[in-house]
This record gives sequence, structure tokens and C-alpha cells, in this order.
Amino acid sequence: MAAMKAGDLLVVGRVASVQFTSPIRFRVIRQLDWITYDGWVWLDGYELDAHGEAVDRRSIFVMKAGLHPVHRSKPTQSAAIPTVGQDRRPAGVPATPQRRAAPGRRTPERR
Repeated sequence: MAAMKAGDLLVVGRVASVQFTSPIRFRVIRQLDWITYDGWVWLDGYELDAHGEAVDRRSIFVMKAGLHPVHRSKPTQSAAIPTVGQDRRPAGVPATPQRRAAPGRRTPERR
């Protein structure tokens, strides 16, 4: 595995280090350049909860070969920004809101 970079999401488990008896999700801030054993690395980052929110900042000493990236799911077409061909308005709703002048306000037609 190449050098870790900021934002990488990892699953860190027992294969990476015996201290992780149950796997954790970890978001990398940076890879520390401390001298270590060959194949091991110090990572600075955040432990994440089930919702992906940071719960604890940690520096961990792990074996690079035991780290697994978290695969982010791609948004589906329905969750993506609508394309020009898609119309998400309910039936009968105009494409642009009807603008009405406030009472007593002049509109271009009344001038």
C-alpha cells in the first residue's frame, strides 16, 4: 500500500496491530515520518463511529499490509443532481414560480 494521505478512510483491525481486537474505521490526517520497523507506519487521524463522524483523535502504529481502504459507494442517478432531461416537480407545478407584485408596487406593465 502506498503512503497514506489526508482523507483516506481505512478499516484497521487485528491484522494491522494486535491492539485492535475489534476493527475500527479511521480517517487519516497524515502519515507521520517517524522512524519505524520496515512495513510499519505511524498514522495521525480520527476514529470514526458507525455514521462516519469523528469520535476520537488518535495516532496509531500499524502494519501497512494490514490496512484496508473503506470503499465509498457512488451516488445513484436518483441521488445525483438532476440532468436537464429529468423533471422532479409534481404534476401541475409550473417550471418557475409565478411572481406577483406586492400590493401598491408598480410593475412594468402599470407604468
